Amino acid sequence: MGEFFFNLINMKPEVFSGLMGQMAQGCWQTAEIFFYTALFSVPLGVVVALLRESALKPVGAVTRFYQLVMRGTPLMLQLMFVMYGPYYMFGVSMNRFFACILAFVINYAAYFGEIFRAGINAIPQGQYEAGKVLGYTRVQTFMYIVLPQVIKQVLPPAGSEFLVLVKDTALANVIAQPQLFDVAKKTSGSMVSIVPLVVAAVIYLVMSAVVEACFHQAERRLDYYW
Repeated sequence: MGEFFFNLINMKPEVFSGLMGQMAQGCWQTAEIFFYTALFSVPLGVVVALLRESALKPVGAVTRFYQLVMRGTPLMLQLMFVMYGPYYMFGVSMNRFFACILAFVINYAAYFGEIFRAGINAIPQGQYEAGKVLGYTRVQTFMYIVLPQVIKQVLPPAGSEFLVLVKDTALANVIAQPQLFDVAKKTSGSMVSIVPLVVAAVIYLVMSAVVEACFHQAERRLDYYW
């Protein structure tokens, strides 16, 4: 810690300014990975949850196998497979950012699918019967009665997954996708200083705190359900 403060105090203003500029760029790239993963993996997770509960047994079995593969193998390995697999198998080169987002989305959709499935199954069957009595179709019952309660149920575990996602964005480094950790590692090596790594750790902590605060606020807003 003493070395950190010594390096920070003795850092020239132009060097510090350049460091923060690079960190800001890395933070933006990390935010992009986080945003696109959340944007696509959450709705895909809902689809996965519904397919898992499908009355067609082959559909449910295939969905369970997909979840087993995604949850049972390291995300780091999945990133490498999505990035380099198409080239070795078909001679097709993948765009680095697209491969990164694709790997993150299909991985997190498997986790969100299980979270949403548990939330849906936690709703009493009487809720569906109440919707039928009110004249709602099954889709209307799900959208207007069941879904708000499911959201209330899944917010805590979903919030935990989003916190993990903040940190998992650093794994994009294995396919050389630029993001905060990649910038911190490179600048730390070029400056021969631990300062960039500490700054990156603080930024990750702040991002995690923001995500946690957002989910906490969302949970408070849904308290009226029960």
